[in-house]
Parts: sequence; structure tokens; C-alpha cells
Amino acid sequence: MQNLQTRQNPSWCPGCGDYGIQAAVKMAITALNIPQEDVVISTGIGCGSKINQWIETYGFAGLHGRSLPVAMGIKLSNPKLTVLDIGGDGDGYGIGMGHFMAMTRRNIDMTYIVQDNQIYGLTLGQYSPTSKKGTKSPSSPFGGIENPVNPITLALSGQATFVARGWAGDVMHLNMLIQEAIKHRGFALIDVFQQCVSFNKINTNAYFQERVYKLEEDSTFDKTNFEMAYKRALEVDEKLPIGIFYQVDQPIYEDSEPGLRKGIPVEKDVENVDISEIQASLM
Repeated sequence: MQNLQTRQNPSWCPGCGDYGIQAAVKMAITALNIPQEDVVISTGIGCGSKINQWIETYGFAGLHGRSLPVAMGIKLSNPKLTVLDIGGDGDGYGIGMGHFMAMTRRNIDMTYIVQDNQIYGLTLGQYSPTSKKGTKSPSSPFGGIENPVNPITLALSGQATFVARGWAGDVMHLNMLIQEAIKHRGFALIDVFQQCVSFNKINTNAYFQERVYKLEEDSTFDKTNFEMAYKRALEVDEKLPIGIFYQVDQPIYEDSEPGLRKGIPVEKDVENVDISEIQASLM
């Protein structure tokens, strides 16, 4: 069994949901026997976005909200790699929303894990795109006046081919979801409920424990049925479904990308490429 433990330990707050997500990611990579040198974890900015510093694989820390384009570039440069993008709800559903929606329709073969704690934890607790309407925070002292983003319905509407939700409090279930997402050929979203013990006193571990239920335990649920998936995604109050909402097989972006028809870019000989004709056309 490969060792994905780094020399340094995470510096997250004790009890943070990021620990559960980190454990699930490491378990999934190990269970699938993916060589650590074949894994790249792209992140943006945020508490949880430091996760690639504490998993012994390749990693890239980008700008806030801009990790998905980086992950796409990595995957297109070398489609043989297993590419994970991991970031927070503010990172992905706020400043990075445009990139998120573009990725759902492109169907790049990669996995996007969102650490959804309904708050901006790194910057001391402002309300985020997934915070409930009325949330009081340093940036909304009278309560937020915007409706929250629903990541699941957005992903479904954007034509994502794998849409799931996990909970950091159930590491084994989340590990299963990550394995299935990695094995899926196409863009896979896993929105992960997690607690922020320092700044979010509403969406606590106990809050989720009382509400979450697993879709796969309902024999009537069909994860290939779009309408059924969308209906379950609208359950956002007393009951919170976790599991795979939707999964279908569709052609991936890489199948149609013209540049990949001539081979994998990183395997090309770039030392003996004649660019004189291109240079002349620009003069």
C-alpha cells in the first residue's frame, strides 16, 4: 500500500470537516491502486484548498476561483493523469461559478470535489454562495438577502454526467463516492457537506447527522433518471440526500479535442519542432 502521508500535518482547526475529506481522498486513491505520481490535485484559495499540501501526490495551487481551468489544462496536456480539483463553496460557486458551469457542459474526464461548509472560513466567516438566506455574518450583519446556490441543480442543468453529494462526517461513504467519481469517464461533481467549527454554528456535524440520508438505500431511486435526480436535489431543509444523484455515459471532451488526435501533448518532441512557417505568417 502506497503512503500518501506528507512530512507535515494539516493545520486546520480541530474538528474541521476538511480532515474527513482528506481521509476519504487518500483512501480512494489507495483503494483504486492509482500510482501517486499519476495523480494531480489542483486547488484554488481557501482553508480546504491547502489539501494538496498534505496528500503526497502532485499538486498545483492556483488563484481564487481559477483552479478548474488549471485542472482542465493539466488533463488535456496529459489525459493519462488522474486529475482532482478540490476547493471550497466560495471558491467554486462564487468567483469560480463561470468556470464551474463551463466544465459541466464540456464533460472533461476529471473529478471536482467541493468542500461546502456554507461559509468563507479562511477570511473569518463571511456568508458564502451556499449560505441560507438570512445568514448573519461579518459581511451580512442584518442577514443575507440572497437566495443560496443549489450546486446539485446547477450541475444537472449544466449537463454534468456525474453529480453527487457527500458528507465529511461519513468518511467511508464519501470514499465510495470519490472512487466512483474517479472511475466515471467524464466530469464528476461531488459537493461535500462539511462543518466549519470556528465560524458556522448552524450547519454543524449534529445538524447534518440528523438530516442526511443515502440515496442508494432507497430502492425506488434511479440515478439515470434526470427528473428524479432533480426532484431529490430540491430537498434542502429537513431531509438532505447524499449519494449519486445522476450518472450517465456521454462522449467526453477529450474524444473531440482536435489537438489530442495527433497524440498526447506531453509526449511530443518539442525540441525539433519547426515553427518558422508560423513565425512567417505573423510577420
